[in-house]
Amino acid sequence: MRSKQQFLDSLNDGRQVYYRGKKVENVAVHPILKIASEHASKLFEFKDRSVQDPNLGEISRYFKVPTSPEDLVLRHRMIYGTTMFCNGVFNISQAIGSDALFALRLVSAESDRKHGTEYERRIRNYHEKVSTEDLTLAVAQTDVKGDRKKRPHEQKDPDMYVRVSSIEKEGIVVRGAKAHTTQSAVSNEIIAIPTRAMVEKDSDYAVAFAVPASAEGLKMIVRPIEELEGNDSALLSKRDFELETVTIFDNVFVPWDSVFQLKEYELAGLLAVTFATYHRFTAVSYRAATSNLYLGSALSMARENGILDSAHVKDRLGEIVLYKELMRMSAIAAANSPLIKDSQAIPNPVYTNIGKLYSNKNFSTVLDAVVDIAGGIISTLPSLADQVEPTEGQELEKYLVGSTTGKERIKSIRLAKELAASSQTGYMLTLMLHAEGSIEASKMALLKDADLTESENLVRKILKGE
Repeated sequence: MRSKQQFLDSLNDGRQVYYRGKKVENVAVHPILKIASEHASKLFEFKDRSVQDPNLGEISRYFKVPTSPEDLVLRHRMIYGTTMFCNGVFNISQAIGSDALFALRLVSAESDRKHGTEYERRIRNYHEKVSTEDLTLAVAQTDVKGDRKKRPHEQKDPDMYVRVSSIEKEGIVVRGAKAHTTQSAVSNEIIAIPTRAMVEKDSDYAVAFAVPASAEGLKMIVRPIEELEGNDSALLSKRDFELETVTIFDNVFVPWDSVFQLKEYELAGLLAVTFATYHRFTAVSYRAATSNLYLGSALSMARENGILDSAHVKDRLGEIVLYKELMRMSAIAAANSPLIKDSQAIPNPVYTNIGKLYSNKNFSTVLDAVVDIAGGIISTLPSLADQVEPTEGQELEKYLVGSTTGKERIKSIRLAKELAASSQTGYMLTLMLHAEGSIEASKMALLKDADLTESENLVRKILKGE
């Protein structure tokens, strides 16, 4: 098991990372991106993150293959706990990568049975490697897609989906790009998997593999961290944020041992969906914890404004509680009613997608409640420079007093502003709508996996007069 410092040192490996038009020499010391590096490193300080494996020794709990409801419940608690440890900001460092590993283990076994491939051995070896070396993993799934009406092979530019550009004696070469790859620039390895179901003509795009973040030809362009740079009153983002990149594979070589799918087009969709089920379970687990940020901020502002006992405020607080606990209930229900395949537990897809859909559709209600309770001051608060200047600062503390002191209320306003009236708000609103799959993707999955037979049989019985 690595230490925090060992992890941070591992990021200085010559990886190609660009931020605001400039190459970043070391993401662990960059004035902005180091916060994402430090955020990732907090995983290595979490006291309950290890488990004893009978074959590998002490490994991260994230890498333990779930085989029972109990394992999935413990995984939920791990995700919830690490999110709370990181100030309510999800720590994806080993969570999303292990979601992909679990999906790859199942689909590789299916491929071996159908096609006589040897992917299961490869993914098990890779799983052992990342477990024993305690690596962090980013997952590159969402292709840039180009014209959404067209399949991968129909695109004018063939690089709109990551594809196999050539097959060599020692491995394959891949080209293309993936969008919004979370924490890739501060991870040790990148796992790439398909984003959709494919047909035979798409076979060059049915590819799954892993490469180090420092692989030759791999380039990561980081989104602007506007929630920090554009808000001098920020509190949370000075401590924790996760970065996203457009991840470009410019003829990246992948050795055979790191290739986990190659042109098995009929299994691309299965891999995408299986990963999505694990990843949405992760989503409802961390979103339950992240909800505490909004609930806590709303409570703080209600107290500062002296309206905590107001009926309408209690109603708005209840909306956030409902959101939070539905996420947690969804995760626990999905864990306790899993599907079992090849001795591996898969979170119940129906319960997982119900929680994910509720989260997608109702996050705006959470934001609305925080704004309603906090008031318009979260959008009109003077700058940090004014708050700390001796004369103006004292005046602001005098006139922005609440049920406690002006200094305390201003701090509460700053956090509420960051959460509900800043660039962070737009980022989170987009994330809560699209991360871990869009609303439409979750709807499709829900209807596909829901058991409709008992409903049909009940009505059929009534209509037949039985």
